[in-house]
Amino acid sequence: MEEKNTRQQKVAREIQRNFAEIIRSKGMAAFDGAMVTVSEVRISPDLSVAYIYVSIFPSEKAAKVMEILKENTKALRGELGNRVGRQLRIIPEISFFQDTTLDYVARIEELLKK
Repeated sequence: MEEKNTRQQKVAREIQRNFAEIIRSKGMAAFDGAMVTVSEVRISPDLSVAYIYVSIFPSEKAAKVMEILKENTKALRGELGNRVGRQLRIIPEISFFQDTTLDYVARIEELLKK
């Protein structure tokens, strides 16, 4: 059981690193001028699904960026496959989630200032 967890973590880290490079290579213009950061990747125990958490700045553009990511899921998964295909037998399906931690932190700071 412990070994699988380590494998999960390794695969998640590899996907996060590569996916961050893919996002960076596209540039901010591809995401409506927003800065998109891959904050975390979680992977299912059978390594078939990667849950990719992205933080988006400014957060007003989040809905648009999430839409862009969802519309391009297939192409992005293909690019991921080109990068990690040698390490992984199966390229996981990918799902995007917005990481709202930064918004949460900003909100707390705002409240603390008052």
